[in-house]
Amino acid sequence: MTDDYEVKMSPLSQRYQQDGKSVDIEIYADGEGSWLLEIVDGNNNSTMWENAFASEAEALAEALAAIEEQGIDFLIGPA
Repeated sequence: MTDDYEVKMSPLSQRYQQDGKSVDIEIYADGEGSWLLEIVDGNNNSTMWENAFASEAEALAEALAAIEEQGIDFLIGPA
């Protein structure tokens, strides 16, 4: 048995820009019916949510809420 499977990205995945900075909001299927959320900055630093989401829309809403509450700099790591 192999763990290889094609990653299913959500069409809600997107690049988000604020204050001249950007991050990629990546939402993808976990293979078990839920959705995973990861935010990747331009330096390839990643912030991954521990819990899966029931829908793509919930994952996107969480990402946008986190950016609004913390600011985009919170999700940008070192070069």
